[in-house]
Amino acid sequence: MALVSKLSTVARRLVLGTPFRSDKLAHTLLPKRIALPVFASDALSSVAYAPEEIFLVLSVAGVAAYTMAPWIALAVVAVMLVVIASYRQNVHAYPSGGGDYEVVTTNLGGTAGLTVASALMVDYVLTVAVSMSSAMSNIGSAVPFIAQHKVWFAVVLILILASLNLRGIRESGTAFAIPTYAFMIGMFIMLGWGFFQIFALDQPLKAESADFEMHSEHGDVLGFALIFLVARAFSSGSAALTGVEAISNGVPAFRKPKSRNAATTLLLLGGISVTLLMGITLLAKETGVQIAERPAEQLGGAPVGYQQKTLIAQLADAVFHDFPLGLFLIAFVTALILGLAANTAFNGFPVLGSILAQDSYLPHQLRTRGDRLAFSNGILFLAFAAIAFVVAFQAEVTALLQLYIVGVFVSFTFSQIGMVRHWTRLLAVETDGEERGRMQRSRVINTIGCVCTGTVLVIVVVTKFMAGAWIAILVMGFFFVVMRMIHKHYASVRTELAAADEEAGDDVVLPSRNHAIVLVSNTTLPTKRALAYARATRPDELEAIHVSIDDVEARELKTRWEASDISLPLKIVASPYRDITRPVLDYVKRITRDAPRTVVTIFIPEYVVGHWWEQALHNQSALRLKGRLLFEPQVMVTSVPYQLNSSERLKDQEPKSAPGDARRGFLE
Repeated sequence: MALVSKLSTVARRLVLGTPFRSDKLAHTLLPKRIALPVFASDALSSVAYAPEEIFLVLSVAGVAAYTMAPWIALAVVAVMLVVIASYRQNVHAYPSGGGDYEVVTTNLGGTAGLTVASALMVDYVLTVAVSMSSAMSNIGSAVPFIAQHKVWFAVVLILILASLNLRGIRESGTAFAIPTYAFMIGMFIMLGWGFFQIFALDQPLKAESADFEMHSEHGDVLGFALIFLVARAFSSGSAALTGVEAISNGVPAFRKPKSRNAATTLLLLGGISVTLLMGITLLAKETGVQIAERPAEQLGGAPVGYQQKTLIAQLADAVFHDFPLGLFLIAFVTALILGLAANTAFNGFPVLGSILAQDSYLPHQLRTRGDRLAFSNGILFLAFAAIAFVVAFQAEVTALLQLYIVGVFVSFTFSQIGMVRHWTRLLAVETDGEERGRMQRSRVINTIGCVCTGTVLVIVVVTKFMAGAWIAILVMGFFFVVMRMIHKHYASVRTELAAADEEAGDDVVLPSRNHAIVLVSNTTLPTKRALAYARATRPDELEAIHVSIDDVEARELKTRWEASDISLPLKIVASPYRDITRPVLDYVKRITRDAPRTVVTIFIPEYVVGHWWEQALHNQSALRLKGRLLFEPQVMVTSVPYQLNSSERLKDQEPKSAPGDARRGFLE
């Protein structure tokens, strides 16, 4: 047992590191250079798959439809700029870290706030699932073995990310900064060198799929079908906006001045994301990249057994055609940033969970910080939920993406409505002309944001509902109902305790008598110690009771008891059905029924052992009995431990820490 415990402690320290004191929380806060990769990696990585999803949707209408890709990307960019401008207002107005949930709850009420919270929770879980699945697809383009086993690679990477985040936000942020910046530098080098070759050197670049013949699945797509197709491509490309809200949820993790640093990080995020999104889309069009949902059926002229590479991999192959290592480097950093993009969710979800737990919508354990001052329970919940989605959808990006952006735009839209109401309320009482002008400008920005995100939300729901968005809506509804039930439970407990306090008044009614019962199974020293301790409590009445499940054993015990030096009589309670728990419960109920103000104290001798397998051999009846007695009013249960020799080996063992010990200052 001691060896197992020590190994467990060593493993815990290897994974988490040494515990942090609660007063070290300020040292975990992030400067902008670290906050950008921590909170913006999701939004930055979206540009690795959002353009590809636009091309995939348009491929249904054949290669001619690709001419609309830049315009669709431009529309996505316009919405992105509006959303970023809107969220800059959010972080200044609500810097406490509640983000969309706090904005909506404060301005639109609890039901709307809980709706947004449900949407954000689904969004965070799917962020991890989509990012990991896309990472495996990208690196699988260069390493086929990973493509064949992408589900398990994604699961392992999720567990690694969770362990890094369990070590604390500052440490995980430092670890993720280098890969994120490597991705940005790699992408800018690829785009810059690609456009330089095309326009400066007049050297045309061709993707490996440029000479294939794209077949339309349904012939010419015209009229309403074309409008629907463009709308669906736009909704798929809008995945590039995911992750923007994470910064508003993570403002408390920034160094002071928190709001200004968060707003600056948002601006940097917007500039980089817009540049990469348009750059990738335009370069894909120039190089003739063709991406099909079903390449074997849609791509004529493709070789037998053709393995379609991702859009980024095809671009890297075309740009670095005379430098094969370039393809592997771009595929590696893209897979890395997609994998690390999930870190945005690992930083946002636990904070949101802690706020919801404080409001009693989630279990209170989610607001407890672990050894490294991270919200450990929230991190673990997110990891296992994301793994469930990855396994269920076999790490297929396109399938997961249909579920993804519904929650994002639900939170976007509700947040902007809340901000409009926020500014309207403040304008009603503000008299300073300059301040009113600033508020009016902010309200205009948030109004435009509300119209844009609301429009996108309608488009997303209409175009993606049957493709899988209904699953996300169903899960959101499930979270909403569960959180309502949790909140109702906590509220009922508070009401019950308040009523009990009011009924009791200032004085707690003392019991009139204490009726002590010692449960006896033999005449050994543990039983005698329990009897001695029971006498020391000076009860009004003391009884020794044995539950008889075997008449012969009961008679033998009675004989030994009378022959011993124990002066207390032994009472035998028959159990015709060989059950110990029910006869004790019935006996106790008779006492409390006859004397309602009498407290019954049950003393149970227990063995303290040193091996896990010994625990399975002892105390099982006592555990079952204690578990049942907890539900009986006016009954107290006291364990009287007796240390067996095997327990000596554990006396010098270092005590284990419990969740929240670091927060409470118990760990040095």
